[in-house]
Amino acid sequence: MCDYNMLSIREAKIKDLEKITEIYNEAILKTTATFDTQIKTFDEQKVWFKCHYQKNPILIAEENNVIVGWASLSKWSDRCVYSDTYEISCYVKEEFQNKGIGKSLMENLLEEGKKAGFHVVIARITEGNLNSIHLHESLGFEHIGIMKEVGFKFGKRLDVYLMEKIF
Repeated sequence: MCDYNMLSIREAKIKDLEKITEIYNEAILKTTATFDTQIKTFDEQKVWFKCHYQKNPILIAEENNVIVGWASLSKWSDRCVYSDTYEISCYVKEEFQNKGIGKSLMENLLEEGKKAGFHVVIARITEGNLNSIHLHESLGFEHIGIMKEVGFKFGKRLDVYLMEKIF
């Protein structure tokens, strides 16, 4: 795992879930990075964490012992033919964005996925999120398509860019 300056990246624990939920809820309310529109309760996130955590890595970033971001790899599909294909998610608190935290999280997470034998990692990025597109490109993701107008949030129809990394 990563540990430099005052930033550390580590495996998420259930005790981190409240802060993970706060960061995700901030993204729900303020961004199109997620198409969720209703904030998540701690109990809803506890179910997600327990189901998710059994086989799929979740990492958190801490700066000065404060959780400032998290990232996870989730199953792309429940169908068995996709058993080694995963989707990446990464969220960083607004005031800590553009400081390399997301990149550190994703680098560590991709390494965990590679060690676990994952073959393909998919990213879905909402139009207009150029920082995320550039970040994924810098980590070796390639563009594979655009889903036109599949989302509707904040009164606007949104495209979603698909990117993938093959190990």
